[in-house]
Amino acid sequence: MTTRTVRRADGPVVADVAVPPSKSIANRALICAALAAGESEIVGLAPGDDTNAMIACLSALAIPVGVEDRDGQLVGNVVGTGGALPVGPIQLDTRLAGTTSRFITALASLGPGPYTIDGEPPLRSRPMGPLHDSLHSLGAVLEPGEAWGHLPVTVSGPVGGADAIVMPGDVSSQYVTALMLIAPMIRGGISLGLSTALVSRPYVEITKSVMAAFGADDVSVGERHITVAPGAYEAAAYQVEPDASSASYPLAAAAIVGGAVSVKGLGRSSLQGDATFCDVLGQMGCMVTVGETDTVVMRRRDTPLRGIDIDMADISDLVPTMAVVATQATTPTRITGVGFIRGKESDRLGDLAAELAKLGADIDVDPDGLTIRPTDMLTGARLDTHHDHRLAMSFGLLGLVVDGIEISEPDVVTKSWPGYWDALDEIPARSQ
Repeated sequence: MTTRTVRRADGPVVADVAVPPSKSIANRALICAALAAGESEIVGLAPGDDTNAMIACLSALAIPVGVEDRDGQLVGNVVGTGGALPVGPIQLDTRLAGTTSRFITALASLGPGPYTIDGEPPLRSRPMGPLHDSLHSLGAVLEPGEAWGHLPVTVSGPVGGADAIVMPGDVSSQYVTALMLIAPMIRGGISLGLSTALVSRPYVEITKSVMAAFGADDVSVGERHITVAPGAYEAAAYQVEPDASSASYPLAAAAIVGGAVSVKGLGRSSLQGDATFCDVLGQMGCMVTVGETDTVVMRRRDTPLRGIDIDMADISDLVPTMAVVATQATTPTRITGVGFIRGKESDRLGDLAAELAKLGADIDVDPDGLTIRPTDMLTGARLDTHHDHRLAMSFGLLGLVVDGIEISEPDVVTKSWPGYWDALDEIPARSQ
C-alpha cells in the first residue's frame, strides 16, 4: 500500500493555482463530437483516467480521437461518424469512470452491437439500473453479465424510440445526461419524465449547453420533464473551461489555512454549478472576488470560519470538500439533500464520516447528509481513500493544518487531477 504525507502549511497560503479543464464538460463534448458528422476540435481535454477511458472507448467504436499538446493544453481532434457505429462484438473498458461508463452505454445503444461495457471491480458495484431500464424501454437489448443494472452489460441496438420514458431524478443526473446526449439521434427524440425531483440540475444544464454548442439546441429542461427533439449534431470547435470541482480544493485551502488563493480561468460566466462553492466559503467568513476570468478566496487568520446549514443537492461532488472545511469552523455545519451520494465512487457519507472520525472529528451521518460539530483538536491518522479521488483530495487539505495525516492510495487522484499532489505541495506558505 502506498501512502502520502502532506506538509503542514507554516503560515497563510498565497497562491495562483491552475486547475485542470472540466472532465464533466470534456466528456460531454467528446460524445457530441463523436455523434457529429465531420471533424471537431476540443481545446482543453481534461487529463486523467476518466477522459482517457472515454477516448479509448470511442476509438474502439471506430471514432478516432487524436490528442496533441498545444501550448500546455491538450487538444482533441474527433472525427465524428454521424451516429454510425461498427458491428460488434466490441469490448469497451470504462476502467473506474462512472461518467464514461454511463455515457458509453447510452452511445452503444445507437449501434447494432453487441458491445460489452465493463470496468474495474469498484465500478461494477455502482448502480446503473435506471439507465439500463430506460435504454431497454427505447428498444435496446441489454444482457447483464452478473446482475441487472450493473456492469458488465452487453448492449445491442439500435434503439427505436418511445412515446415517453420515466426515470427517477434523484439518483444520478448522469443517467439523465446520458439519454439527453443520444436523444437527437433517436427517431422522435426523447420525452423523459422524472418520477422524483431532479438532483444536480446544474450538470443537466451543462449538458444542454454543450449540446447546443454542437448544434442540438432544441432541448427543454423542466422540474419533472425533459424533452430533446430529433436532429443532428454539427462538428464544432469547443473550448473547455477549468474544472470548478477541482477548483474547490485550492479555494478551500485558503479558507482552512488562511491567506489568499486565486484560480485562473474560472470566472462569473462559468457553466458549472460547482463554481458557486466560493459563495459558500463566503457565507462561512471568507472574502470572495469573482471576476470575468478568475476567482479569488481570502481569509484573515484572525477571522474565524462559521458553520452553516446548506442543501448541497446541486453541488454534491463538493460534500467531501465542505465537510473538511467544516471541521475547522467554530460552529456546527449541517449538510442536507445529498443522501444519493452514498452510491458514488465510495459511500461519500459513511466512508467520509468514518475517515474523519479517525482524526477525532465530531461528525454524524444523517439520512440525507452530515452534521459536523467543532472539536478542540484533530490528530493525525492514516486515512483510506476508498477508491475515491474526491475523498483523497479533500483529506489532503487537512494535512495543511493537522500534523501526521497520511493518505492511503493517493494515486486515485489520477481519475481527475493527476498533478494534484504537486499542486498542493506548491501552494506557498509564508513563515509568521
